[in-house]
Amino acid sequence: MSRHLAWILLKPIFILKPITSLIVTSHQRKIIHVDADAFYASVEMQQNPALTKVPVAVGGKPDRRGVIATCNYIARQFGVRSAMPAAHALRLCPDLVFVTPNFPLYKQVSARMHDIFGRYTSLIEPLSLDEAYLDVSQCTDFQGSATRIANAIRGDVKRELGITVSAGVAPNKFLAKIASDWRKPNGTFVITPDEVEAFVLELDVSKINGVGKVTSQKLAHMGIQTCADILAYDAKRLTEKFGKQGHRLIQLANGVDERPVQTSRIRKSLSVEHTYSNDIANESEIQERTLSLLDELRERVERSKMSKLVAKRVVKVKFHDFTQTTLEKRLASHQEDWDDKQAYQAMISEAWKRSSKPVRLLGIGVAFNQGLASGMSTQLDLFTSAPKDGATNEAPTDSISSDTTAPKDKIDS
Repeated sequence: MSRHLAWILLKPIFILKPITSLIVTSHQRKIIHVDADAFYASVEMQQNPALTKVPVAVGGKPDRRGVIATCNYIARQFGVRSAMPAAHALRLCPDLVFVTPNFPLYKQVSARMHDIFGRYTSLIEPLSLDEAYLDVSQCTDFQGSATRIANAIRGDVKRELGITVSAGVAPNKFLAKIASDWRKPNGTFVITPDEVEAFVLELDVSKINGVGKVTSQKLAHMGIQTCADILAYDAKRLTEKFGKQGHRLIQLANGVDERPVQTSRIRKSLSVEHTYSNDIANESEIQERTLSLLDELRERVERSKMSKLVAKRVVKVKFHDFTQTTLEKRLASHQEDWDDKQAYQAMISEAWKRSSKPVRLLGIGVAFNQGLASGMSTQLDLFTSAPKDGATNEAPTDSISSDTTAPKDKIDS
């Protein structure tokens, strides 16, 4: 008996289903995670071939304190990365060419890419403009070979759209997503059911989506660097330390992820945020900017048709030194107006006063009542409005979520 299976049998309390059920389920599934390579930059290069041999960054301009949304692989050789301030990127790469995002164009290309996915399966879970999960377990093309299907999709996208995508093939979503990053750019990586145990045991915990810098440091202090270390660690202590996240870590370290590919998703939250060209240093201006954000948020919430499901208000303040703070408060009752301007202004002031430093970014949002929202599953909103003043979506929360997708148009692939 392998150490992997022995651990599971000795710790049955931390497994949601009998291990035999998990193995059968995993072996029956064929999941592909398709992820476009530097999507925004690739689309821009396809539209303008003159950009193909120069470093390109898509995002805000350096003179407006913009932020890089993504960049091509030439720029990455100079150390340029997504979410990097444009001014810093320009210092790293003086010849960097900046392109303003063209979201209507990206939406069109994304729609055509998803049409290609639909040729092979109807079980498609879009994650963002440039990535999706596909369940091809029942697909009969290429004698049911998920690897050949993935390569066919990559060929179709290249031939018809002029951009490249990478693909990961595995028995579940967790592993497929990791695999798609293994041979980037323009590659396919396959993890067969028989290879899952050996692959996962050697996997660094930082590769687990949702394990960010903070969680990685906590795990490192516990002597945990790989998934094998997770399995060797006392399960009770791990769950006491991380709660549900610890339980999830144990599952993933076993290579277990039974989440189905979902063709529709329940929206959990909605927000707007702006990065400003000049720091905001006084409270009165912060209050004015908050009202402007609230007008935009109202429009988006009404468009989502979920205004009656708002359960919490949320605000975020990012200071000039890139430190940030967030604050959320639950509505007192369903009768309370979620978009009360005084409530948002009070929250933004409370958050700002935690540091009282000049502000570069403000954000406000809402969280929805999941109990009510589950009854009205909505299609994932892929095509949110373009960030203003070079703003980009924030990085995902540093936690191990049961949903390993990132809440963003994936911007650094």
